Amino acid sequence: MKNKYLSIYDDIAKQITMGEFEPDTFLPSENDMTVLYDTSRETIRKALNLLSQNGFIQKVRGKGSIVIDINKFDFPVSGLVSFKELSQKMTDVRTIVHELFLVKPNASIKRQLNMTRSQPVWQVARVREIGGEKIILDKDYLMEEFVPGLTEEICTDSIYDYIENDLHLTISFAKKEIVVVEPTDEDRDLLDLDGFHNVVVIKNHVYLDDATLFQYTESRHRPDKFRFVDFARRNH
Repeated sequence: MKNKYLSIYDDIAKQITMGEFEPDTFLPSENDMTVLYDTSRETIRKALNLLSQNGFIQKVRGKGSIVIDINKFDFPVSGLVSFKELSQKMTDVRTIVHELFLVKPNASIKRQLNMTRSQPVWQVARVREIGGEKIILDKDYLMEEFVPGLTEEICTDSIYDYIENDLHLTISFAKKEIVVVEPTDEDRDLLDLDGFHNVVVIKNHVYLDDATLFQYTESRHRPDKFRFVDFARRNH
């Protein structure tokens, strides 16, 4: 027999998924739910904790539990994580490798990678499909000197996993810029933009632990599917 808190979790999660509780609205209070489900406050709290852990609600101290828009994915602005790591909380995810070439970098890419000579650079384009919709285009430029031997299999799985666990390099930090731009012809061709006239682009310059710049990335997102989140602390 299923624990009661799991049954309550399933019931509320279903209501959120079906739109009976709309995003940015509050669930009934814990007291109201103890009456509604004829159970203890501890059982209700277990169900709410599980809903919070699985991204259905956010608990706001002193106010209650607010429903999160489950059709949007949290994308950490300050973190440096791979798409494979982010996708562990998603379902029905697929990476499609559209391009994988060793190229002689043009002037723009040489400038982005702070290159003084024309060393070979990997040009990688990957489409991220979530829930059957192509909503991210990741364009990566990596210096072959530091990241040799890239394959389509590696790019489908995780380039960062390959760099850290096979090449034994330490990825340390990135400088980021976020801009909103009109879609390019490539964006329109590769993404399901559904009439959207802008894409959100996160530009990353990524460094190893010895401060070597080895990667420039443009991660191009359909704007309706993501929340770009950060944690900020005021210094006193």
